[in-house]
Amino acid sequence: MSLGLVRLKAKADRRLRAGHIWIFSNEVDTKVTPLGQFQPGEQVVVENAAGKPLGIAYINPNTLICGRLISRDIQYKLDKSLLVHRLNVAMSLRDRMFDKPFYRLAFGDSDNLPGLVIDRFDDVAVVQIATAGMEAIKEDIIAALQQVINPKGILFKNDSQVRQIEGLDEYTEIGAGDVPNQVKLIENNAYFMAPVIDGQKTGWFYDHRMNRQRVLNYVKDKRVLDVFSYVGGWGIQSAVAGASETLCIDASEHALHFVRENAALNNVNTRVNTIKADAFNALRDLRDEEEKFDVIIIDPPAFIKRRKDQAAGEQAYRRINELAMRLLTRDGILVSASCSMHLKRETLLDTLRQSSRHLDRHLQILEQGHQGPDHPVLPAIPETDYLKAFIARIVY
Repeated sequence: MSLGLVRLKAKADRRLRAGHIWIFSNEVDTKVTPLGQFQPGEQVVVENAAGKPLGIAYINPNTLICGRLISRDIQYKLDKSLLVHRLNVAMSLRDRMFDKPFYRLAFGDSDNLPGLVIDRFDDVAVVQIATAGMEAIKEDIIAALQQVINPKGILFKNDSQVRQIEGLDEYTEIGAGDVPNQVKLIENNAYFMAPVIDGQKTGWFYDHRMNRQRVLNYVKDKRVLDVFSYVGGWGIQSAVAGASETLCIDASEHALHFVRENAALNNVNTRVNTIKADAFNALRDLRDEEEKFDVIIIDPPAFIKRRKDQAAGEQAYRRINELAMRLLTRDGILVSASCSMHLKRETLLDTLRQSSRHLDRHLQILEQGHQGPDHPVLPAIPETDYLKAFIARIVY
């Protein structure tokens, strides 16, 4: 079947030629190729102003990012065959890096699969679709996954508000096979049950795997505080690595239930405790109670989800990190992380500097981290480089 055509304005192809894959609606020559003629998710050939083909993209005429390039060769449209190829390429990297099948199999733009995220939990695949273009080939995604990894179950966890921008409904459903409410995974020699159906995102956050591994060098025989703990990724691993005591704080009782389950799964339940509370309030209460910890992990949800949240979000990072510093022992370790793509690494570093000076503390950066190799960065798209983590020593 022949594809429609989208022509760009003069010089609007520069970003695509530099490696980017997004097309903005104001870059399209709508006099020649009106966007209104296309259906959301429809695939089209993209040309520059001179009529030279640039590749195939899928289109959503109702969004600011109206197109995403899925192939630079107009012979290959997005279908099961191309999905199988892209997934095999993606998996070859993951299998090279990880000895067990627990990882992010597909990371959207970075794996040439814009709008598609897949987390693998051995024989269960949890899929998130963010765009109309990927939603349109949902059945091909199922077929491609069955051919590449043949999972026992495929879950579509399409409950992100990002889908609203694309005009898509939110839903969670089993796409194929059988998917239990919780799945088992292994990370850094610790075992976890992750709530894939009713948990956050896909049920687990693989992106901090390497950073959690780094922290384990600092926790033996130490008292550890895991703030925004979710199901205990940092805290349980710290306990398994020999922390004398781990306290996990989260506002969700559902998440803390899994902290306790995961502690028992690793036989560290006698050294793991939980507090259900707002993180800011909990840290203030611990300060008032004159509690002290040797290692504190601050891994909050994104405080800056949109650019208009920038000022308030930066202030929130400042407050939470300063509260944490007040709770550290005299030679304590602070792990400060951010998943806000709008927060620059240097801004978070300056936040730590300001907080330490306000408290008259001496700050030393020991290690820096970002997302693991199953979340590769596409240099042309800064948004793919979103995760920051600092391991700092605070002396006073």
